[in-house]
Amino acid sequence: MVHIRFEGRSIDVTEKQLGIVADMNDLAVKERVARYLDVNSDRLCAYVIDRRPSGDLIIRPEAVYG
Repeated sequence: MVHIRFEGRSIDVTEKQLGIVADMNDLAVKERVARYLDVNSDRLCAYVIDRRPSGDLIIRPEAVYG
């Protein structure tokens, strides 16, 4: 499962829907997500990808504290 937080929306999709495979790097994952969201991939440059032990991915804006 891939959980995407983008511009106030939360979206859950499968890796298959995005065309993501286990060994893809972050840049490739962001490009697939951008294509799915129909936005330019540079809109996701400040986003981070949390790779969970379960294999799930969380794509979200970088958290800034303080």
